[in-house]
Amino acid sequence: MLYTIHNTFDDIENKIVADLGCGCGILSIGSAMLGAGLCIGFDIDASALEVFNRNAEEFDLTNVDMVQCNVCSLPDKMPKTFDTVIMNPPFGTKHNKGMDMAFLKTALQMAKIAVYSLHKTSTRQHIQKKADEWKIEMEVLAELKYDLPASYKFHKKKSVDIEVDFIRFSCEKKNDGWRNDLKLH
Repeated sequence: MLYTIHNTFDDIENKIVADLGCGCGILSIGSAMLGAGLCIGFDIDASALEVFNRNAEEFDLTNVDMVQCNVCSLPDKMPKTFDTVIMNPPFGTKHNKGMDMAFLKTALQMAKIAVYSLHKTSTRQHIQKKADEWKIEMEVLAELKYDLPASYKFHKKKSVDIEVDFIRFSCEKKNDGWRNDLKLH
């Protein structure tokens, strides 16, 4: 994911990067190591951020930081603050229905250049429809299989392979005009 963002689109090096739902900081730390001017991870989970902090300290990085918050509260506080937003959002099934789209709306309001995100392949048509409504250019960069281990009591299998799209959303320009006035509903 980061390799493609960095080498194909040059959207990490010397850029201000946000990692929404950063968890333990894998994407944030990777972005910092690839030369992000600054990468800030945002997550609601304090224990995940403690692990993030230990991981960042282990690499002695000065261009990475983290904020504990509800990601969906960020757009009004940080509109167009980041060049690039990266995320592996909750997939929005069962108890988190719609969470992936809430993260995407937030990311699109925070990014100046692009948003990179992972979404269940089964939701591609819905996401494309929303991108078209919002006048956002969307490109599926890769189709992946993601091994998701059981993490909730209602999960019946030890793990399940989920088909996932790695998507780039361009925040700069779509063929029919600029999207500076993005209003997401």
